[in-house]
Order: sequence, then C-alpha cells, then structure tokens
Amino acid sequence: MPTDTPTSAPPSPPCPPAADTPAPSSAGPETPGRVDPAAAALPPRRPTALFMLAHPARWLALGFGSGLSPVAPGTAGTLWAWLAFIVGSIWLDERGWGLLIAISLAVGWWACTRTAQHLRTADPGAIVWDEVVAFWLVLWLVTPSGLGEQAAAFALFRFFDAVKPGPVGWADRRYKLRPGEAIGWRQGLGILVDDLVAAGCTLLLMALWRQVA
Repeated sequence: MPTDTPTSAPPSPPCPPAADTPAPSSAGPETPGRVDPAAAALPPRRPTALFMLAHPARWLALGFGSGLSPVAPGTAGTLWAWLAFIVGSIWLDERGWGLLIAISLAVGWWACTRTAQHLRTADPGAIVWDEVVAFWLVLWLVTPSGLGEQAAAFALFRFFDAVKPGPVGWADRRYKLRPGEAIGWRQGLGILVDDLVAAGCTLLLMALWRQVA
C-alpha cells in the first residue's frame, strides 16, 4: 500500500568556488610606508669597518670611518670635517666649496637614508655626514677666519648639535620615527636638518661676536 511519506531527494554536490574568487590570505594587505613585521623584529645592526666597506652609501654616511669612533662619533665627524676643510681649501675656492656642499647635501640625504635603513635605526649615532656637511657650511660662511675663530665655531656647533636647545631640538623632534612607520626619506632628511639648524645658530652667534669684537 503506498504511503504519503515523501521520498527524500539525494543531496546536491557542493558548488565549486568561482574561478576569479581570490584565495584567503593570512598576510593581510600591504600598506606602503608601513613596517614589515619580520623586519621590525630584527635588532639594530652594529656599525663596523666591514659594514662600512660593503656599500658606498655607508662610506659617506659614516664619514669615511670617523663615525665608527667608539667615543663621541659626532665630535669625531666634526673634527674630520674641519681637517678636510683645511686640506680641501688648498684646491677649492669659495665657489668650489659652495658647489661641493650643495652636492654633499643631496647625495648625503640618500646616503643617510640608506645607511639608517641598513642599521635598522632611525638616527644612528654613527652617521656623521650631517655633522660633516653642516660644519663645512659654517666654515665656508665664516671664511676668511683664523684657527682661533674656527675653533670657536667648532665649540659652538658641537654645543648646539649635542645639547639641541630651542630650534635645534624642535627640528630634531619633527622628524622622529612615528609608530608603525618604516625608516625612509623623511628620517634621512631629519638626520641632516637638525645639524643644519645647529649650523644656523652657530653662524648667528659668530656674526654677533664679529659685530661686538
């Protein structure tokens, strides 16, 4: 005798995913300018002579080795700049120094940025090209000057660069690495800018000194 119970239909096979549906990814979207988590987990690198020799940007950023000084690398880099200015002035006139400083700023931006990225530190103390170019600027603009006046400029510049009072500290803070930001051109520019502000403060006091002397 037939029953009124309906016969169940066989289950339909699952539908395959569409061919243009992207596979899920656990990596998440890539955001330009953001820190790679794997790279961020790596500790900062220690600059050495072998590290410097491995890339041309490091030669420049580390002041041809003066930034490898274990004590006060900024002072060592400024002393190297002073000596290089005295020797270089045998061949370079005022116009030649102006051209060299302009080129050194442009190339130095690249060198400081790349070396900071290689060291995995936004503003490494071993990078001294900022001190070199900024002090060249000071010496270029106070020329003609004797060794005593250059020594005074050296002392003033080192004070402003190390202590970072007023506008120098403001310039230094402006380019600090932000949370979640990768080391890039902004930090490389910041490495140079605070020393240029220190050079400006030095030149201002030197000009006042000359007025009252």
